[in-house]
Amino acid sequence: MLKVSELYIYPIKSLAGIPVKKAFVTSRGLGHDRRWLLVDENNCFITQREHHQMALLQVAIENDGLRVTHKVNNKSIFIPFYTPGTGHEQVMVTIWDDNCIAELVSAEADKWFTEMLGIKCRLVYMPDSTHRMVDQRYAKEDSITSFADAYPFLLVGQASLDNLNSRLTEALPMNRFRPNIVFTGGEPFGEDLYGHFTINNINFYGVKLCARCIMTTVDQDTAITGKEPLKTLAKYRFKNNKILFGQNLIHKGEGGIAVGDELIVLQKNVDERFLV
Repeated sequence: MLKVSELYIYPIKSLAGIPVKKAFVTSRGLGHDRRWLLVDENNCFITQREHHQMALLQVAIENDGLRVTHKVNNKSIFIPFYTPGTGHEQVMVTIWDDNCIAELVSAEADKWFTEMLGIKCRLVYMPDSTHRMVDQRYAKEDSITSFADAYPFLLVGQASLDNLNSRLTEALPMNRFRPNIVFTGGEPFGEDLYGHFTINNINFYGVKLCARCIMTTVDQDTAITGKEPLKTLAKYRFKNNKILFGQNLIHKGEGGIAVGDELIVLQKNVDERFLV
């Protein structure tokens, strides 16, 4: 039996994730997941790929907002949940090939993040009125996503990480791969072929294997980088000049999912692009 073993949300893109026992599936992903984004002076998104120190900013959900705390100096800031119609300035931001309307959060937040990261940046929020489409080359449905790289969900099997760790000198934690849904059971990399499955009667569809980047080499506890896991994954998870680990998902339906829920596979992908 396949069961959900871990759930993660990442309210502010590229900052530390939050493990949760249950989450609500919305039209664009898990509730609060990547609805906030840090952008540079040109309103272009910034991530741990270039700024590893972002891993040191820990995020917690409080009753009416987010608490962000720097892991080293323990300084923190409270960011209230977004309230529609409060007059925030709108800006056009760039994330990969997409341009999206976002709203500036506050000058206070901009100052705090600029100080903590040592780079000039601003914090923005994606309002419900912004509909960012997923990559239509792989998902023809009119699915939307948040400020995630390209899709609302990332699925990783625990067996896949166990397989990788069996090849490494030092085992790596799941947080290196920043999944939304982790499950136990099945064979290593079985998620590659999960074309259609359900969790608590919500339909999920595997549409694209996830190409991994240098961000997986950033230790999420220290922000120190190394060569793994990309060095080892490249030996057996390399295809079309990409290192693949995990499955990108779209979905239909809304509702709650929780750790312990059964993952029921209804259809497997047979297309060549899902075979590594």
